Amino acid sequence: MAVTLVISVMSATMFNIVLPEIRSDFQLSFAQVSWVSVSYMLIYAIGSVTYGKLADTYRLKSLLTFGLAAFAVGSMIGLAAQAFWMVLLGRILQAVGASVIPATGMIIPIRYFPPESRGRALGISATGLALGGALAPIVAAFVASFVHWRWLFCIPLLTLITLPFYRKYLDDEPGRKGKLDWIGAGLLAGTVALVLLAVTNGGWMLALAGAILLALFLLHIHRSTEPFVQPRLFANKSYSLMLVLAFLASGIGYALPFLSPQMLSQLNQLAPGVVGFVMVPAAISAAILGRTGGKLADSKGNPFLFYTATALLFICFVLLSFFAGFSPVLIAVILIFGNVGQTFILIALSNTTSKLLPKDQVGVGMGMMSLLNFIAGAVFASVYSKIVDLGSGSAGNVIVAPLSGEASVYSSIYFVLACLYIAMVSIYFTLMRKTSQAGKLHADA
Repeated sequence: MAVTLVISVMSATMFNIVLPEIRSDFQLSFAQVSWVSVSYMLIYAIGSVTYGKLADTYRLKSLLTFGLAAFAVGSMIGLAAQAFWMVLLGRILQAVGASVIPATGMIIPIRYFPPESRGRALGISATGLALGGALAPIVAAFVASFVHWRWLFCIPLLTLITLPFYRKYLDDEPGRKGKLDWIGAGLLAGTVALVLLAVTNGGWMLALAGAILLALFLLHIHRSTEPFVQPRLFANKSYSLMLVLAFLASGIGYALPFLSPQMLSQLNQLAPGVVGFVMVPAAISAAILGRTGGKLADSKGNPFLFYTATALLFICFVLLSFFAGFSPVLIAVILIFGNVGQTFILIALSNTTSKLLPKDQVGVGMGMMSLLNFIAGAVFASVYSKIVDLGSGSAGNVIVAPLSGEASVYSSIYFVLACLYIAMVSIYFTLMRKTSQAGKLHADA
């Protein structure tokens, strides 16, 4: 499971390194080429929840066989791509298959390990996730340095090595019988896709269609007996507020792996291989210090970890705002603050959220949070790309910029993102104060 998680996470982010080359090969805008990552993230988000629900009815080994096969087919299509639509088709099929991996990564430890050793099993899965994030820029840089970027599509084929082991060791028993809300899943996927298209293409008709689908989705989940998303979750106002914070944290943080490679390519004129190596120190630091963040949450509390994370991220984005286009060595050092901070903030928000939910809602509640994290990455990637496209064509689109020229576009984005962390701290502080007061009143009663 850990091996497949590593490759799944790598596939989600390693193409960010070569987006400038893909853009150049097919003569695309930033907004258009962003769909290489956006399409993967969108389907990965919806698919991970869908496979989790399908596991209630179908055998895990059957789902994994289908998923890994689709992952491989998408990889072969991408490898043979001679047009941009083939690249997108390959990425879409990759995501359809790869999204089975995070879903089963949570189910396998729960089904196959007793409570006394389940934590260790979940820890191994978490290590796979962290290692995948650390290896993605390294592998992308290595491949792009020696061969064409299309060869990145070959790496997911390695997951086929694990398939015989899944077939052998997973039993034939499905989970409890249930019914998947395909209508709800389709409405949610359509809503997000239309919003992303509206952001990318600037069409108000697309935005209106997205709003209509969202209204239909909300109406459907309130009427369905087994909805794709349980509306009763949102009756917990503290949980709903944490979802907003998690959405913002994931979306803002996605600027680090998505926007930074494009900045290094455009402003510093670095080749994709070199861009990958600039990203490596930050990724390795985040992977190494991930366990430290968990220990700080246990010993110092989640608020301490959250404030530490936001401080690191604020420093990172302010420095990127002032030094966009400067030495790649300096950028590599600055990115360490951001990647470590992003790892810490996701740990803090996950731990805080889990404590706000009753036991019978923790599973679905955390699943919804994971879904929004992926969707946030897709939405914000489209927004960043559109801003870069608009800013490159007119200096009047730049809001605030310590720098001038092309660097001012990236500088403005990073400056605004730094300011958003101040708003996030205010929201989190207010939420923690209300939660503390509510807990005190409950104890007094």
